[in-house]
Amino acid sequence: MIEERVKPNEITLVSLVVECGFVGALQLGKQLHIYIVRSEICMSLALATALVDMYGKCEEIKNAKEVFDSVKNKDVMIWSAMNAAYARTRCTDQAFDLFVKMRDNGVTPNQVTMTTLISLCAEVGAHDMGKWVHTVIDRQVIEMDTILKTALLEMYAKCGDIDGASKLFREAKDRDIGMWNTMMAGLGMHGCGKEALELLSEIERVGVRPNDITFIGLLHACSHAGLVEEGKLMFEKMVHKFALVPKIEHYGCMVDLLGRAGHLDEAYEIIKNMPIRANAIIWSVLLAACKLHQNAVLGEIAAKQLVYLEPQNCGYNVSMSNIYVMANRWTDVARVRKAMKNKGMKKEPGLSCIEVNGYVHEFIMGDRTHPEIKKVNDMVSDMRNKLKEAGYRADTSAVLKNIDEEEKETALNYHSEKLAMAYGLISTAPGTPIRIVKNLRVCNGCHTATKLLSKIYQRGIIVRDRKRFHHFRNGTCSCGDYW
Repeated sequence: MIEERVKPNEITLVSLVVECGFVGALQLGKQLHIYIVRSEICMSLALATALVDMYGKCEEIKNAKEVFDSVKNKDVMIWSAMNAAYARTRCTDQAFDLFVKMRDNGVTPNQVTMTTLISLCAEVGAHDMGKWVHTVIDRQVIEMDTILKTALLEMYAKCGDIDGASKLFREAKDRDIGMWNTMMAGLGMHGCGKEALELLSEIERVGVRPNDITFIGLLHACSHAGLVEEGKLMFEKMVHKFALVPKIEHYGCMVDLLGRAGHLDEAYEIIKNMPIRANAIIWSVLLAACKLHQNAVLGEIAAKQLVYLEPQNCGYNVSMSNIYVMANRWTDVARVRKAMKNKGMKKEPGLSCIEVNGYVHEFIMGDRTHPEIKKVNDMVSDMRNKLKEAGYRADTSAVLKNIDEEEKETALNYHSEKLAMAYGLISTAPGTPIRIVKNLRVCNGCHTATKLLSKIYQRGIIVRDRKRFHHFRNGTCSCGDYW
């Protein structure tokens, strides 16, 4: 167009900018932005919104904010685009501050705005903020379409409030398959496998046809609840009753189901015989099961496949190191860790979030940056002393370093969820539930300690790890020590 001296109009430029955001082509998007400025093309509401959205999707918050600030008369679409940019980069405080400014400027939020905020709350586990957004939706009489209702349902489920999710689900009259699937997935995350299976029977009674996503949720639910035979039946039902062709995700669920239950050879047979070539996710599921059940032989087979498929992913090497640690094979541990160091690999750090008084606080393992870290460490010491009084002995098998037991125990005390828990104990009223979101799987040592701490401090402690929810109450966990 430019070579033929045809000047692009607004529709052309908006289309191109939107496409750059869609595929993550940041450099092309920047070149378009430069062209727009140099050509002195009028920056309409539509074009500015597309640029904000593009920069947001490419996680270039500074540039998105500069475009946003340059627009004088902002409509709801550009406010929503900037909000979505903050949400994509987990800038929780900035997203909510912007939402408040939006309302102060007399701009009425729409369903897109609210869905973005609700999804952000779900991601970081901000239960109180999520409930507040729900209240705003009701007070401003924003139309609750199926997408917004489903987002709210997912928020309650992901924030550990499965009762709130169930209430919303039961009150909804226009449930589509997406809402049914979200409810099933939520029940599965909380270990409510039987309840999820009951929903399938209900779906069939009301005449809604399940899809492939339905069975991914159901198989996950069976896996987290240890319902092996039920899971096998679901797989058969999916194929023979509903004529759905299993995808690689379904085979992954079956490997997870069998692996968690200790049926490692059967899980391996599925991998060898499935009609689709196993990907890294399938092998990583088997490796995790081998770590859980301390099967070093099969674990090495899975690890070799993973190193071949994703040589730069250090997580698999870490899992293999864990298996060697539990088998006291320190020479193999040193070999794996040396290989990681030579490739410049670093273990993903543990990160835990906790919401207190409308703010989300993040802690990493051994954190020293939080403004109240001294009080947090004092509480960690109090937790440690009370655990010892209760007869707790730390499970140090998750600590990779070949150091003495006392040093290992100290390392466990400063895992990110312990720091978040300590902050929750010093910052909230007695009896208030503590909700934590963790980016990694909870280790055995922290799981055992948290059960005791829930009894010692008489607190409900709800932890969402990478795989599922754990509801700790009065010395027990909802997972029944099966996760």
